[in-house]
This record gives sequence, structure tokens and C-alpha cells, in this order.
Amino acid sequence: MGVQIPTIPFEDFSRLDLRVATVKAAEVHPNADRLLRITLDDGTASGRQVLAGIRGFYDPAQLVGKQVVIVANLQPRKIRGELSEGMILAAVVAGSAGGGESDVVLVTLDRPVPAGSAVS
Repeated sequence: MGVQIPTIPFEDFSRLDLRVATVKAAEVHPNADRLLRITLDDGTASGRQVLAGIRGFYDPAQLVGKQVVIVANLQPRKIRGELSEGMILAAVVAGSAGGGESDVVLVTLDRPVPAGSAVS
């Protein structure tokens, strides 16, 4: 695993609002090489937009309809002029010892659930 990560109290973990969201649309961010602009159905009336640095790993059209896990209560922030209202969880697979490329794999579900469902 590499670097030793300190443990946290359960109360810190319980502050995260992890939710299921369904990708409604995804497109290349016009001002960034690595970002996709993703529109999510998070179970709310308005949904949300998230910017994700996964452009080199996913074709935007292939994401539509996928269900992903998001951090729903992450403070919104502007990235390259666009508002990102959360974070999509993904596994980062380190490259080979010979300096190979890393891979990014989205955290998805093995069967459909309603958008907005809590993850615990």
C-alpha cells in the first residue's frame, strides 16, 4: 500500500455524505486537457455538476447512464471557470514498477439503485 495513512475517528468518517448518482450527461471541458464536465442525477430536483479529471480514462458518451458514488457534501469550488459540486469516487491503480501509466477506475454499483441513495 505504500504510504502509512493515519486512522481517523468514526465521527470524522460519518461526516461524509456518500451518495449514488446517475450520469445524465458528460462532455469534455473546453479549457482543460484532463477534465470532464459531468451532469448528475443525485436524487434532488436540480441535480448537480461535477468536474472530474478522468478524460484520459473514459469516453464521455460511455459514462451516460452509469451509476457512481459521489461525495455529496464536499464544498463546491470553481475549477477552470466551472463550478464543481462534489467528487466522484475512483480507484487509482499505480503504474508498474518500471514507470508505467496509472489507471483510474470509477466506483460503480453492481445493480441499479435510486439516485440519491445513501452509501455507508
